[in-house]
Amino acid sequence: MPITSYNKQRSQQQLRLEFLNAKHEKKLRNRDAAAAVGVSEGEALAACVGAESIRLQPNFVELFEEVPLLGPVMALTRNDSAVHEKDGVYQKMSHNEQVGLALGEAIDLRIFYKQWRFACAVIEEITRGTEKTLQKSLQFYDLHGAAVHKVFLREHSNHDAFDALVARWRDPDQQPGMTVEPAPPAAIATPDSEIDGDGFRAAWKGMSDTHQFFGLLRDFGLSRTQALRLAPPQFVRQVDNSATRTILEQAAASALPIMVFVGNRGMIQIHSGAVSNVKVMGPWLNILDPGFNLHLRQDLIASSWVVSKPTSDGAVTSLELFDHEGNTIAMLFGVRNPGQPELAAWRAAVLDLPLAASLAEAQA
Repeated sequence: MPITSYNKQRSQQQLRLEFLNAKHEKKLRNRDAAAAVGVSEGEALAACVGAESIRLQPNFVELFEEVPLLGPVMALTRNDSAVHEKDGVYQKMSHNEQVGLALGEAIDLRIFYKQWRFACAVIEEITRGTEKTLQKSLQFYDLHGAAVHKVFLREHSNHDAFDALVARWRDPDQQPGMTVEPAPPAAIATPDSEIDGDGFRAAWKGMSDTHQFFGLLRDFGLSRTQALRLAPPQFVRQVDNSATRTILEQAAASALPIMVFVGNRGMIQIHSGAVSNVKVMGPWLNILDPGFNLHLRQDLIASSWVVSKPTSDGAVTSLELFDHEGNTIAMLFGVRNPGQPELAAWRAAVLDLPLAASLAEAQA
């Protein structure tokens, strides 16, 4: 039975006021302001329905496939450890039942609508420099109240199309509030002794496409990090958690084009191309390029792996990052088109990364 994490003794109006106070007085972003008052971001935005936000009908596929009408915008997808922001136009939108694609030149998405629960339009006053302006966005949340995806308008976006889209998809129910389900506990991994390790390793070697990996996890009952531990050793190396900074700085210095994947339950967002401006600010590792920003919490990386998967086009090599609960933070690849081998420079760079400290000590 769905339950809300919000204390029902407080009204939605009280929650809205507490959220806005935390946001403005403490100068917090929406996600952090919601956490400060003990709710998810989705619940906080839902409490603002009728004021700062407008509830949209939950016809998510049809609604989202109208986003190209907005023209150039900023797409944002995040998880607890990384934020991925891309400027561009939503193009080539399609879906097969509850799985969708956006295959634009800049905005490249894999969409899992089954996880979506709440959509809203947000129109709020923000300060840029010394000027105040209205910021318009479409925001989508999952059944736990976590942000799935956000679409922010820029000055040169089609604001008339935004207003028309919001009017068209405005939900007749504009009462504040949403019901969320508690996040499920972390899955208990099957003991290694109960895994058909030999069968799994043989299946790994027999892959002809990287997408077959998800089937292997399902068929052999493995978590992703467990699969990497049990993989054929010639295909997997655990590397030092400084690897992401090393690779990004090398890519920036050599103009090596890369792919950066960041996702959550309901969305994966992909950047493909060169990166140039890599900056470290406290725990955050950032790419601050025109049209693409990445913000990644280095201190939340629990393990980093260089992973090679066989395909019909040759091996495809990735750098994969995980948090302490085994959730994927981000994945990095060299830019590669279907039917072509991966870039030799990318493969050489990731295979040269130093081993994780514990492994290096064990081999010393």
